[in-house]
Amino acid sequence: MPCLPSRFAAVILAFAPLFFQRSWRRAEVLLTGAILAPGKRTVTSLLRIMGLAHERRFVNYHRVLNRAKWSARAASRVLLRLLLDVFVPTGPVVLGIDDTIERRRGKCIAAKGIYRDPVRSSHGHFVKASGLRWLSLMLLAPIPWAGRVWALPFLTALAPSERYCQERGRQHKKLTDWARQLVLQARRWLPDRQLVVVGDSGFAALELLAALSRRGVACITRLRLDAALYDPAPPRLPGTNGRPPTKGKRLATLSEVLTDPATPWQCVTVTDWYGGGERGVEISTATAVWRHSGMPVVPIRWVLVRDPLGRFNPQALLCTDPAQDPVQILRWFVQRWQLEVTFREVRDHLGVETQRQWSDQAIARTTPCLLGLFSLVTLLAAQLTPQARQAVATSAWYHKHRPTFSDTLAAVRREFWREQGFAISHPASNMQKLRPALREGITYALCNAA
Repeated sequence: MPCLPSRFAAVILAFAPLFFQRSWRRAEVLLTGAILAPGKRTVTSLLRIMGLAHERRFVNYHRVLNRAKWSARAASRVLLRLLLDVFVPTGPVVLGIDDTIERRRGKCIAAKGIYRDPVRSSHGHFVKASGLRWLSLMLLAPIPWAGRVWALPFLTALAPSERYCQERGRQHKKLTDWARQLVLQARRWLPDRQLVVVGDSGFAALELLAALSRRGVACITRLRLDAALYDPAPPRLPGTNGRPPTKGKRLATLSEVLTDPATPWQCVTVTDWYGGGERGVEISTATAVWRHSGMPVVPIRWVLVRDPLGRFNPQALLCTDPAQDPVQILRWFVQRWQLEVTFREVRDHLGVETQRQWSDQAIARTTPCLLGLFSLVTLLAAQLTPQARQAVATSAWYHKHRPTFSDTLAAVRREFWREQGFAISHPASNMQKLRPALREGITYALCNAA
């Protein structure tokens, strides 16, 4: 069975105190197998790659997910601390939040529902998908060897369907309610750091923005062009009766500002525009109060963005920190695209949607673990030498200048196999025979790569 490389021990053993001793030994096997296994991430697949295909007590490894006592929330806190220490030791902590649909079928998967598929749908085409809806909070951090920002998941929660809650007599929570809980949990973990949360238009809800602003969290989302914006409320005059005013004069809508010839525009250049290099755009900005009847009042800075060449439609952003620089708001918002990249990577390389757990406990644990594995692999790659983690798989027909996550995963796997004595170009005098369990695992990896 492959053992843990010495250079990875400090990172992986940080999670050991969360488990009982026996559970940790099995959890470590599953973790190593999830890194090394190609294709599906079922428990049986992980045991095969670890050379445990003939383990008679294989059910004990299933119990790590469906029965063992360990806290996924405590593991998320440990993972976040490790990520911050390596990638964002100082400065503001930028978090991205988004939901994704895990397409799962089966009568035993009770929490599944029917949702709008954000990947296959468009403005004029609506596609529904059946499965589990997950809400993930990710750290947007620059990765030195990749030369760009990656979205590193550390806290993921299952948002059950409304039917699931009704059948169990529970109050259904909207996606914005789950988002508030996740962000406030991160706020409690990081009371002394500046937090910035970036989300799409689905999180542009006044209740959510007001709740997070009260805890000192700056939120950046899209803003409707017809949103009701006002001047701040004027000071209350002495001797005035009644409720104090909550808003001032009504301002022009952003759609009107967009077409007004007198609107001032500033030309800026944004690097890494949605992963496509530099992009020159024009922005206009101001502060206002966003208010709706019966909703909290939220001071914001709005930023209008348009392309001089007309390559995309004008859009509006908001930030609940009115003192924030508008160019920085735009740069933070375009990093949100990395969340979609991460969701695609975990499906392609870490086996999300291939696991086959049926109990509620195992379902609630497995997908967050696979998403967190993306961040853990990135942490392990940071322990490698610069030459090892910057290795890029290229060919005559495919030129790649920077390593992607697939290259990073390959570098981590290469270090695992090298620790077992499986290296290329050994001198003949140093040749060693492979252990039967190791040979069986390598054979499985080579013959069952799909």
